[in-house]
Amino acid sequence: MGLMQAIQRGKTPMPPRLMVYGTEGIGKSTLAANAPKPIFVQTEDGLNEIACDRFPLAANVDDVLAALAELGAEQHDYQTVVIDSLDWLERLIWDAVCREFRVSSIEKADGGYQRGYVHALTHWWKVVDALNALRVGKGLAVILIAHAKVEKFEDPEATTYDRYSPRLHKHACALLTEWCDAVLFATRKIRTQTEDTGFGRTRTIAVSVGTEGGERVLRTVGGPSCVAKNRYDLPAELPLSWPALFACLTGRQAGLTQETPIQKGDVAHG
Repeated sequence: MGLMQAIQRGKTPMPPRLMVYGTEGIGKSTLAANAPKPIFVQTEDGLNEIACDRFPLAANVDDVLAALAELGAEQHDYQTVVIDSLDWLERLIWDAVCREFRVSSIEKADGGYQRGYVHALTHWWKVVDALNALRVGKGLAVILIAHAKVEKFEDPEATTYDRYSPRLHKHACALLTEWCDAVLFATRKIRTQTEDTGFGRTRTIAVSVGTEGGERVLRTVGGPSCVAKNRYDLPAELPLSWPALFACLTGRQAGLTQETPIQKGDVAHG
C-alpha cells in the first residue's frame, strides 16, 4: 500500500495529555484525583490527605518507569495516570545522571557546561515513551502535576518581564510542554488597586477576587503572566475543578468519561 492510500482524514480522538502546574496547595492534586479512575505515580510525599489510588513513593526514576510498565502489562480498570510531581521526578532524573557520571552535582556531569541537563533528556524520553504506550495501548489519559516558578522571559518583541512557568529545567520544560495537549496554570484571581498612604504617596496592593484568598482558576492560554496552551479551543480561564474542565473537553475527546465530581467543601491539596 502506498502513502496515498495511508492518508488519514478527519480528527482522531485520543485521551488527553494535560499538564497542570501552580503554587503549593492550590488544588492541583485534588483536580487530578477527580479525573476518571486515576492512579497516581507519586514522586513526592503529599497525597496522604487525598483519597486516591497510588503506587508507593518512588525512590528513583526506575521506580517510576516500573510503575508505568506495570500499568501497561497488567489488567486494570484505571482510566487516568497521574505523575505527581514533575519537578520532584526531575530530581530523581538528575540523581540518575549523577550516578551515571559519578559526580555529586548534575552541573558537573560529563565535564559540565550544561551537558548533564542534556543527558537528563534521555531519561525524560523514557518517561514520555512509557506514557505514550499507556495512552495508545491502554487508552489512559495523562495528567502531569508540577509546581510553579517565576522566571524572567526575554521577549524579542517587548521588554523583559517575569512570568510563571513549570518548575523544570528549560530543556525538560520545552519537551514536556510541547508533548502535552494542554498546559494549564492553576492560580487565584486577584486584582491590583492603588491606595493613598498619605503625604502624597501611593502604593499598589493585590486584592483577592471572589472567595476568601481568591477564586481558584485554570488559565489555558499563555501570555505575559504565565506559560499555558491548549489544543482544544478552551476558554482562556476556567474554574479550578474537574467538572468544569471536563465540560469543555467532553465531545472533543472520545473515551473520556465523567467520574466523581469535586464536591463543595473538598480540601484542596497539591
